[in-house]
Amino acid sequence: MVKILFSQNIKKLRKERKMSQSRLAQELQVTQQAVGKWETGKSTPDSETLRKIAEFFKTSVDFLLGVDKLVENAVAAVGGDFAIPIIGTVKAGYNALAYNDDYGVEYANVRNPEEYFYLIVKGDSMEPRIKDGDLALVHKQHTLNDGDLGVIVYGDNEGTLKRFVKKGNTIILQPFNPEYEAKVITGEDLNDVYIAGKVVETKTKW
Repeated sequence: MVKILFSQNIKKLRKERKMSQSRLAQELQVTQQAVGKWETGKSTPDSETLRKIAEFFKTSVDFLLGVDKLVENAVAAVGGDFAIPIIGTVKAGYNALAYNDDYGVEYANVRNPEEYFYLIVKGDSMEPRIKDGDLALVHKQHTLNDGDLGVIVYGDNEGTLKRFVKKGNTIILQPFNPEYEAKVITGEDLNDVYIAGKVVETKTKW
């Protein structure tokens, strides 16, 4: 779903600027073929390129990916709780964060519900605290404090639910399960880190 929304959004923004694919490619320092694949939904750019596109069009990465629209369409008040969209899954390992809107909704008592979404946890790298199939309530934000549990996209749109550890110029994505190794990110690789949100609650659902 994200690829579809992204392809629609970037094509719309480009046409509003009356730009050709070739011109946009030059501005972003990518190939015209890459822009063509984005607009046909065949691929999505990496996190660093997403930031460049958002900056160029003076918008947000969430808007480009359609996350804002998915959340806005699904939020509805019911008895003091709000219907928060389950817009995708996140594997509790180093795998892709897939935004989808076909998992229904779950209710939560939060302020500003449009700022939240649920993700389904898959994998055992965060056990025993977080188990396969749990629901993670995520507050959309692009910064984390040392020790926070977050959803982090690293590299080619790969998302992971991990404890965020910051040591100087190094980021460590720490699993709870001792059988898994931590992911250490340093140097230029830090440019490929995109924080999707902070996990504020987990609960058993599936």
